[in-house]
Amino acid sequence: MEKVPMTAEGLKSLEEELKTLKSNDRPAVIRAISEAREHGDLSENAEYHAARERQSFIEGRIKELEDIISRADVIDVSKLSGDTVRFGATVTLADEDTDEEMTYQIVGVHEADLKAGRVSISSPIARALIGKGVGDTVEVKAPGGSKFYEVISIAFT
Repeated sequence: MEKVPMTAEGLKSLEEELKTLKSNDRPAVIRAISEAREHGDLSENAEYHAARERQSFIEGRIKELEDIISRADVIDVSKLSGDTVRFGATVTLADEDTDEEMTYQIVGVHEADLKAGRVSISSPIARALIGKGVGDTVEVKAPGGSKFYEVISIAFT
């Protein structure tokens, strides 16, 4: 089985989602199916079909989360240090064209959230940053063309 690298925070988030699905969403959809069955003919019962579809989604997501959690390789970012970018690093970059600064933490595939500043280890920007140090220029090949960034700082927190 292939291990899935992730931060402790990412694992906690997935475990909370799994708990919510099992303790809240699953029982709610079972009740909805039961109520819809009471309305009679199931072949023309839209509520029943919608509830069954929701149940299918919930059960699939539960299986997916259980699989990911069982293969999690938790990396304690607080114990990492160094002057090169690697998994768990929080990196501040400056766009070489606009001088705009942005900060990203490199995390596992299943915990990436660009709005929260967390990018997947497999993303183009993270792959370009791995192994770089402060002052290095990186080229990120994106669908809209290449962008160049300078590494301003690297932290492990």
